[in-house]
Amino acid sequence: MIRSMTAFGNARAESVQGSITIELRTVNSRFLDINFRLPEDLRMVEGLIREKLNQTVTRGKVDIRVNYSRAETRANVSLDSQYLATLASQLQAARQVIPDTPAPRLSEMLAGSGGAESNSFDPEIWTAMCQEAISQALTELQAAREREGQRLAAMMQECAVEVSNIVDQVEKELPALLAEHQEKISNKLRDALLAVSPDGFAQISGAELSARIAQEASLFSLRIDVAEELSRLRSHIAELEHLLSTGETSSRKDKKNSGSAGKRLDFLFQEMNREANTLGSKASALSVTRAAIDLKLLIEQMREQAQNIE
Repeated sequence: MIRSMTAFGNARAESVQGSITIELRTVNSRFLDINFRLPEDLRMVEGLIREKLNQTVTRGKVDIRVNYSRAETRANVSLDSQYLATLASQLQAARQVIPDTPAPRLSEMLAGSGGAESNSFDPEIWTAMCQEAISQALTELQAAREREGQRLAAMMQECAVEVSNIVDQVEKELPALLAEHQEKISNKLRDALLAVSPDGFAQISGAELSARIAQEASLFSLRIDVAEELSRLRSHIAELEHLLSTGETSSRKDKKNSGSAGKRLDFLFQEMNREANTLGSKASALSVTRAAIDLKLLIEQMREQAQNIE
């Protein structure tokens, strides 16, 4: 499956201790770059999040933001009379030394009476909540990456169709271009013979003239023969279509030792651009030159799209 490196995913998990929210934002990058924004109380879940992320994402810059909120449970805590008497005695003793010592607030008394204990921070509970939230956030992130990836793949497939049409057109024009050049060679040889001697044709047989024309045409054909380049372009287009539809190369060896789809696409477009350059350098007609330019523009469009592919 082709996936984009640009997406967003978030999720929330809750328990008796509170709630936790995880947000994931990814953008394109050559490698996997993970940046955390974690509260100090949740530093223990960084390893868990990193492990989950490495199992799902292979490339891209990932920004991870984790927020949490602890549940308020002090309303269920009662004030013990013995605790209040002890607190009053301690306050009186403190005021004998520091007369302006303020009385504790109700929330402070509730916390000291057991509120803090009832709302204690349990790492195991928060880790379980984090695991639930990161799993949901990664599922949402991957779905968004796949949707965007399919959109990018569709755009590249449209360009690939145009590339294929250009290759067909150039291939169709080649026989006419060779015949046209052969005609030009014949006319040039005739003009050269007439310029040297008005009866130049009497000094060369028809067989010799035909052989000379055939030789020149053959040399020209070798210089402008782009059949091999067109064949390789067709092969690259077939590989591109396979890669966009499956996310894998068609070669078993490549599948075994392959990197990300985005990197393979980038290499494939480099090869296609090389063939387009060769086609342009061998161009014997303006139409072929224009075709080579159009090919390079389309390949560059696809390459730009591939920069966002994982």
